[in-house]
Amino acid sequence: MPAQIAIEEEEQQQPLLHSTTTDGIEEEVVTSSLSNEPDALKRKLIGSNQRLLSLDVFRGLTVALMILVDDAGGAFPSINHTPWFGVTIADFVMPFFLFGVGVSISLVFKKASSKSLATKKVVLRTVKLFLLGLFLQGGYFHGRNNLAYGVDVAKIRWLGVLQRISIGYLLASITEIWLVRNVMVDSPTAFVQKYYIQWIIATLLLSLYMCVLYGLYVPNWEFQSPSLTLSTNGPHTQIVHCGVRGGLEPPCNAVGYIDRYFLGEPHLYRRPVYRRTKECSVNSPDYGHLPPHSPEWCLAPFDPEGILSSLMAVLTCIVGLHFGHILLHHKGQMHRVVLWSMSSFALLFSGFVLQLLGIPFSKPLYTLSYMCITAGASGLFLTIIFYIVDVKHFRKPVVLLQWMGMNALIIYALAACDIFPAAVQGFYWRSPENNLVDGLESLLQSALRSSKWGTLVFVLLEILFWCLVGGFLHMKGIYIKL
Repeated sequence: MPAQIAIEEEEQQQPLLHSTTTDGIEEEVVTSSLSNEPDALKRKLIGSNQRLLSLDVFRGLTVALMILVDDAGGAFPSINHTPWFGVTIADFVMPFFLFGVGVSISLVFKKASSKSLATKKVVLRTVKLFLLGLFLQGGYFHGRNNLAYGVDVAKIRWLGVLQRISIGYLLASITEIWLVRNVMVDSPTAFVQKYYIQWIIATLLLSLYMCVLYGLYVPNWEFQSPSLTLSTNGPHTQIVHCGVRGGLEPPCNAVGYIDRYFLGEPHLYRRPVYRRTKECSVNSPDYGHLPPHSPEWCLAPFDPEGILSSLMAVLTCIVGLHFGHILLHHKGQMHRVVLWSMSSFALLFSGFVLQLLGIPFSKPLYTLSYMCITAGASGLFLTIIFYIVDVKHFRKPVVLLQWMGMNALIIYALAACDIFPAAVQGFYWRSPENNLVDGLESLLQSALRSSKWGTLVFVLLEILFWCLVGGFLHMKGIYIKL
């Protein structure tokens, strides 16, 4: 799966603290290491005059995980996305990005003197991010090992990773700009009074999701099945028999029904993860040929970043807001660590309890249990990184991830969307297979006498390469912004 985007690339490329101009647009206050501005202009947010380095490292770690699971998931299916129920390493990548977006939003809009201008800025960035996602993930680029490009607009994929993040960014930012009360936080009660409307909105979104997921009737539906499903020539219509309410299985759930109804079946993701289930693949949990007597829905489309599931993704952003608010209003470093840890473990505990009560972990559906466990893991990882990097100041061991996290957007576009590898593959010797990307991977596989471990080493070198690219851009002062 593709992965993260630093939505607030512009703000987080800057040091953590900003001053606010009269028009409400955030203006950079540069740290002492990067500027000669007088100290009077430098305000402290985290007990030092530096940006929140742990958030950069957290982003970089997430991008690295994204590259790892995307490019090594085929060789190691156990780290790839779970076919439907359950969680693997890959299933934490998207929530990590959404959580980081929420933390960034809380820092960026801590003071906005002009709410209307701040909202205009948010809407503009949302549109740009959504269109970028449509360009990168709508089907125009065909990925590695396919030098063709172009998409039939009648089948363009409307939603994707960047589009989901843009939705989360928009809704979380609107709540931060307009629904935070002007209350001085000097006690836990005041903290609740300042932000309780955001949690009311989160509760309403959760209630809407749960009511639709378990209450919406899913009728029988049909789709155009490709010719490889049966022995017939050309695509033909397949009917999926449902007629259920509250179903969570791949063919008959409200998440897929909502997307088919509003987006249309031709505009959904054509290679959903349930093709790796035992019912649909002889190589499960990896992709493979259809087993005998496989159900008709195995080759049906399903969008893992669909409309209904994106409501729960917004909740992950709101959880990130909560962590950012703790950072803003609690000045003691260890106090922050304790509060973040308590919040993280509470979410993790809730996720496991919900799973035991019958709400399974499922990334494609973005179930409540999945949201809790992944948001809790996001908070826990950020807490650990914050303690190591910003409290104990052990920064050299993670500087590569920091560099990657400071330019997460461009690295995501080039690496996760396969723009750079496909471009390199476009230069080949006599045959398209004779290119630098495939040649290096084949060389490592031969040297290690293992296709799996050779692929893993290749992917690790790829991650190192993008870390160094991020470091080069950082040293040149280049930050790609939306």
